[in-house]
Amino acid sequence: MGSILPTDQVLNIAVAGLGRMGKRHVHTLVGRVPRAKVVAVCSTWDNEVEWAQEAYQGTGIQVFNSYEDMIQLPSLNAVWISTSTDVHASQTLAAINKGLHVLCEKPLSTDLTEAQHVVDVANAHPHLKVMAGYSRRFDASYRAAKEQLAGIGAPFVVRSQTCDLLDDTGFFVRYAARNGGIFVDCCIHDIDLSLFYMGEHLLPKSAFAVGSLQHHPELGPLQDVDNGVGIVEFWGGKIAYFYCSRTQAHGHDVCTEITGTHGKIMVNLIPRTNHVQVAGANGISHAVPEEYWQRFEDAFATEANEFVASVLDDEPVPVKLELGVKGIIIGRALQDSLLSGEVVKFNEKGQRLDGKNSL
Repeated sequence: MGSILPTDQVLNIAVAGLGRMGKRHVHTLVGRVPRAKVVAVCSTWDNEVEWAQEAYQGTGIQVFNSYEDMIQLPSLNAVWISTSTDVHASQTLAAINKGLHVLCEKPLSTDLTEAQHVVDVANAHPHLKVMAGYSRRFDASYRAAKEQLAGIGAPFVVRSQTCDLLDDTGFFVRYAARNGGIFVDCCIHDIDLSLFYMGEHLLPKSAFAVGSLQHHPELGPLQDVDNGVGIVEFWGGKIAYFYCSRTQAHGHDVCTEITGTHGKIMVNLIPRTNHVQVAGANGISHAVPEEYWQRFEDAFATEANEFVASVLDDEPVPVKLELGVKGIIIGRALQDSLLSGEVVKFNEKGQRLDGKNSL
């Protein structure tokens, strides 16, 4: 397991977690990634295991109720981890120790020390491909924006937001207890995009955040909010501004602006499911995606294909694992600022002046 495979072979991959993300990743890997073969899935939830046993009957996909048992499969080459954030690190480490390649959904952990340990262990096994899943880097629009940066001069401000459709089912509140907070979870893609566009070498200088509870007072005891705004100042004069929300009435509203010295690039400022507009007595309207999958399904497929190719062709993974740690450092600083009301400051080496975290 974990060895480089001939380019004419497929990658035997297992998916950990059968929630919304896990089921969709299985669907994508089966239908849109010709060089991958899903050989197993797992979940610790009885209802998900029962669902999978019926849904995947006759497909050759084995269903497990134990992650530890699943990764013992002798034919397995790689694992896609789409479980809750609190087990991302432990499951990634277990896979590495079994000699398996890993794609782990963001973030690597809710704890910085644990996330850094994952990076250290992965670096000690350079023959394995271990990648953090930052799917927006694989979206065609975000990539097109990256390719056009030269036309706006030097980028110095990124404004980015992730706003989810209001969920009244209780799913989000249950999930929030395990995700590390709104800036570590919901905002992590926006943090990554600020580095994607302004420079992966950037180090934070200060971070400040505020938040509000508008629909989910149950988040109060969890020391979290359902709407938050964060500002990050980087050394060198660059700035990022983030808005994250779990309570949008109209749908999944994700957009990014990159301002440079000679212009601005805007991605998805007005979210749309398609290019149809309806005009009537009440004005002009168009449909908005209900959730992230409608907006980023193609990006997830591109991500999966490029990860599989990196393994089979022995190429570097398209997203460096270390970026997962930097994102958590910034996200945790924003979360701490949210709770304390204070600005979190860093020295020029990217080390927090309060000594809590360091790069």
